[in-house]
Amino acid sequence: MKQLVILLVALAFVNAASGQSAEELILAIKAKIEKANDYEAKGKMKTNVVFIKAPVADIKVYFKKPNKLKVKNENGISFIPKGSVNINLGNIFANTDSYDIIDVGKEAGTGFRMVKLLPRDDNADVVLSTLYIDEKLKLVRKAKTTTRENGTYELELTYGKYADYGLADKVVFTFNTRDYKLPKGVTFDYDDGTKKAPVADKTKENKGRVEITYSSYIINKGVPDSVFQ
Repeated sequence: MKQLVILLVALAFVNAASGQSAEELILAIKAKIEKANDYEAKGKMKTNVVFIKAPVADIKVYFKKPNKLKVKNENGISFIPKGSVNINLGNIFANTDSYDIIDVGKEAGTGFRMVKLLPRDDNADVVLSTLYIDEKLKLVRKAKTTTRENGTYELELTYGKYADYGLADKVVFTFNTRDYKLPKGVTFDYDDGTKKAPVADKTKENKGRVEITYSSYIINKGVPDSVFQ
């Protein structure tokens, strides 16, 4: 009996030390993100989309709670897919109470904790989000979000000196151009991926990629509402 008690205590200790629950991880990440009430960030944006020819652009990104976001490029088109307004993951973590949180283990190779967020509202635009979490740093390193209207987006994040706010130094979006719908009023020529491709390219997906590398953030200094008009 004494040996059994010791074994049960040892197992309890191992389970306690094995890591936080998925819910606790989500709350820890949310707490970091919520530290930034607003910010102005400078960076460079590289666009690689089949229907847009755009040079590397100097941009400013403005954010203000709860969900105001603007990417400003005075020298040309600032192409940001509609679904990628989660540029700071704010939209996902602002409404965690409206999701069922499902722990699906660890990703092979990276060891990232995989957590699925399933909206409780059957009519929500987001169908499913899968987060790949660095448990030690309490940061989302990758995210895949499937929407009803604009297909699936993938997000990769690299962190540096702004990690305490959950803000990335580099963000890479990828998406399928077949599923993407251009905003109303955009009239330039483009290829949306529906044209018949050569035989040799039939197996290739029409992926778009938007890469933003930030050089600086100004956090919690106030951003006027007029910026977003």
